[in-house]
Amino acid sequence: MKAGKVFCITLFHLFLTHTLKAQQTVVFNGERSTWHEGFVRYDFIMDDQTLEITPFKAPEGERFGITDPPKGKHRCVIIVPDKPARGNPWSWQGCYWDHQPQGEVELLHRGFYIAYISANAALRPGKEWDAWYRFLTNLGLSSKPAFVGMSRGGEFEYTWATNHPDKVSCIYADNPAANNDILMKLGNLAKYDVPLLHICGSFDPLYQIASLPIENIYLQFGGRISVMVKEGFGHHPHSLHDPKIIADFIEHSVNEVKAPIPAFAAGAYGRSWFYNTTSVTKNVPAEGADITFRGPLFTGCYAKYHVQLRGIQSFVTVLEPNKPAPGHPWVFRSDYVKRDAAVDNVLLAKGFFIVTGAVPYDYDGPVLEQWNIIYKHFIGNGFSTKPVIEGYGGAAGESIAWATENPDKVACIYAENPVLKTRLMSKIQPIDNLGPLAKAKVPLLLISGSLDNSANNQTLLAQKRYKRLGGNITVIIRKGQGHYLIQDNPKHAIDFITAYVK
Repeated sequence: MKAGKVFCITLFHLFLTHTLKAQQTVVFNGERSTWHEGFVRYDFIMDDQTLEITPFKAPEGERFGITDPPKGKHRCVIIVPDKPARGNPWSWQGCYWDHQPQGEVELLHRGFYIAYISANAALRPGKEWDAWYRFLTNLGLSSKPAFVGMSRGGEFEYTWATNHPDKVSCIYADNPAANNDILMKLGNLAKYDVPLLHICGSFDPLYQIASLPIENIYLQFGGRISVMVKEGFGHHPHSLHDPKIIADFIEHSVNEVKAPIPAFAAGAYGRSWFYNTTSVTKNVPAEGADITFRGPLFTGCYAKYHVQLRGIQSFVTVLEPNKPAPGHPWVFRSDYVKRDAAVDNVLLAKGFFIVTGAVPYDYDGPVLEQWNIIYKHFIGNGFSTKPVIEGYGGAAGESIAWATENPDKVACIYAENPVLKTRLMSKIQPIDNLGPLAKAKVPLLLISGSLDNSANNQTLLAQKRYKRLGGNITVIIRKGQGHYLIQDNPKHAIDFITAYVK
């Protein structure tokens, strides 16, 4: 047989094996009954000592619910979809079986299996949960279930998930409880890029002591957490009348394919996420409530890389747009991007990369030679040869100092409350070295607060000198504002930058 034919047959065999595995039929031998809308339910019971799982007939009158198991036992339930989705995905209910099941019913319609093992104050996640997971995955269910947990169920799902972060696709937590052990282990979930969704009542007592700490900590780890807060609601009711958002989140998380590390980040030692955390409140008639939304489900979400380059003592941070604009335009700056940075969020949405140049550990600021290496690395990976220079305060001065040393490599400069000084980037301070930029016809836009200390001796002085040199400079002074500007309208900056980036 010819080698080409053998190769084709091998490829077909691999494809067929993958397809059959993805479409594997799961057969259960538990006691059969029906659940909501006629979905097939199988019941089992587990011996806590041997961890043996055997069929179990639900007691009369239990209907869709489940009663407490006999001492030394765990009840187990699996609901089967009419048509399983590819890969046999499943949702694991952390506690309170059959309470507000509309989310699970919607997932069943989408081809998810629904699983549960007895959980209450005396039956917390342990070896029994591990055995139930092995039982279901050995039968053919996906190796990464989605978790659904309400109240104590939120605590339980986080308990198991933080100890098995590689075996979780996502977590939906509704007014979840938490404990210190969970909070200390959230980094495990972020490391495996597990997306989180919280739905909470605005004055639920657990919101302040559990959900908010989880959100704040997960943000620091660069993880993705989306939050919905129902205004005027307490601990109940859980879930949503219309569970579409919940089901969409779970379905998308389960099916998400992680993108490969891009060439420019080949030396990456970390990938996380950047997104705006500003809250937006909308009236949602279906829920009879005003709901506050924040997080990556409801705003732009972008990959964030920490990249180590040869010859650079510390790391370079890159925010990657979901769809790069033609020519791969980018921003070169020396300060990190705040999550609520209005200008940068719009630029990312428009397809700009944002690169924060390295500030070496053993130096007092950015170093020209190292920034030149960074510049060459990115243009060598297809980025535009003329980045936008951007910055805030003293960081703006460092970036502009690089621009004065490389005026032919700059599209334009945008800075807020700039302090045009540098420690190491150039021998002449930027405020005294604007000539190269003016000669290269680099346009400048400076925005300052009238109360900022640098407004007169930096921004307005730069305006005066740049005009005298024949340069193109626009200055906006915001009355009554100080060093930290309110970025409620980025239009001036966006119009300026996009006008000069080709």
